[in-house]
Amino acid sequence: MVFTPEAPTQTRRRAVFPFTAIVGQEEMKLALILNIIDPKIGGVMIMGDRGTGKSTTIRALADLLPEIEVVAEDPFNSHPNDLELMSDEVRQRIDRGEAVALAKKKVQMVDLPLGATEDRVCGTIDIEKALSEGVKAFEPGLLAKANRGILYVDEVNLLDDHLVDVLLDSAASGWNTVEREGISIRHPARFVLVGSGNPEEGELRPQLLDRFGMHAEIRTVKDPELRVQIVEQRTEFDSNSAQFLVQYQAKQDELQRRIVEAQDRLKAVSIDHELRVKISQLCAELDVDGLRGDIVTNRAAKALTAYESRTEVTVDDIRRIAPLCLRHRLRKDPLESIDSGSKVTKLIDQVFGMA
Repeated sequence: MVFTPEAPTQTRRRAVFPFTAIVGQEEMKLALILNIIDPKIGGVMIMGDRGTGKSTTIRALADLLPEIEVVAEDPFNSHPNDLELMSDEVRQRIDRGEAVALAKKKVQMVDLPLGATEDRVCGTIDIEKALSEGVKAFEPGLLAKANRGILYVDEVNLLDDHLVDVLLDSAASGWNTVEREGISIRHPARFVLVGSGNPEEGELRPQLLDRFGMHAEIRTVKDPELRVQIVEQRTEFDSNSAQFLVQYQAKQDELQRRIVEAQDRLKAVSIDHELRVKISQLCAELDVDGLRGDIVTNRAAKALTAYESRTEVTVDDIRRIAPLCLRHRLRKDPLESIDSGSKVTKLIDQVFGMA
């Protein structure tokens, strides 16, 4: 998911609260930005209190990003050049030498309803039409719409485990495959998966939680001054959104530029072998199952380095992102609560000789 900067548009289809105006929740905002810079980090699980601006923040981030170039009239938002982000039909057309029309499109932020069925999520095959007309009649689902965008699942901890598995499989592989009665159709489904929930309503099973790249915790703001600031900002936005957006346009443009430049810089970022060994030592001493924790921590550290306009990962970069990448991988018992990150931070200081 690579974005191309362009001149800001003066007209908007709808008013969206600006990302740069959101007060607090720095952990959530950083995790989201790093996943936009490198979607292969594997998404974000956001757990915290109700009414803390989770959906507002995610929608604001999608609105902040520049438009992407897609193949016109393609239901999968196919990339015109990248095979990993292109449907089989578009690739066949290009292989035949056909000219494909292009269009610009806002990055999609797709909401997955709690009661969604697997057909609604994955799409359906019209068997009758396939048999009678000999064509693969496919009705795309939410995964198709989310390709090259953001898929947001509120209260993911209340979603059926099988459906969560489907989402995680598609997010990991970048493809969605639908099979029915011997007919198989696949399409690209590379998106940033964002799940949110309230711990009071139940936790995800550790096996599923582990597959989210990062885990951000958010809490209700307690500082009275900050609470007043948030209320006043929201009131001002609701009363005159156009004027409010103008106030933050420069900050929005600057953040968009930083994200786009970070995506371009990411390939040039390196992490010293000794630091990679230390990351793996940290994961081993935390008794993290598998190697997903090692991989995600390396990716997130590189994304943070790129975001801060550097090309060499430092110990401080690792220290800042390791709790987000590892805290949800420590649980062995489903009834055990997730560590706040203090255990990870304490061990980092020991492993990296900062204690």
